Amino acid sequence: MRSDMLLAATEPLPGAPTDGTVLIGYGAMEELTRFAATPGWTVHIPGHPDEARRAVLAAVRDGERAYVHVTAETNGAPRATAEGFQLVREGLEGVVAAVGATLDPVLRATEGLDLAVLYATTVRPFDEIGLRTAALAADRADVVLVEPGLAGTSAREVARTLVHVPHRLLALGGADVRDEAALGRAIRDFLR
Repeated sequence: MRSDMLLAATEPLPGAPTDGTVLIGYGAMEELTRFAATPGWTVHIPGHPDEARRAVLAAVRDGERAYVHVTAETNGAPRATAEGFQLVREGLEGVVAAVGATLDPVLRATEGLDLAVLYATTVRPFDEIGLRTAALAADRADVVLVEPGLAGTSAREVARTLVHVPHRLLALGGADVRDEAALGRAIRDFLR
């Protein structure tokens, strides 16, 4: 199977410095979980081939120890992302944090709901300020974390970030994300 994400991430890098380490994983959920739990690694989970290319180029340029996780799934359009969360849609009834290629399914599954939707392509380091700001701006600090890897990969980071904020967390991942109707039901049921 051809993957535009994988092709974008592995194109030759002209003039690339030799400092740092950039590893690319394709659909390797266990590796994603391992690197997300290992201190000292930057973990990128791009949601579009253009984002994958930018992540690899930035990691090489900066001499990072980076793991770039790509999948066959992709969002319809790239986002101009930096490290951390980007506010995609404002809302007051809670926060949905979509990572990588989960953004488009999340936007469709939450259409019509008054939820803030955040998007990130870099999950380590974790953007504590972005998540805390969105959670405090909402009427309720109910957080739904949607990741392409195993459910709960970043749940510990969310709990640490909101340790002093009364909140609830629903962590979804893997197969939970592929069925948009089920994703929408899980989010709606959680927010009742």
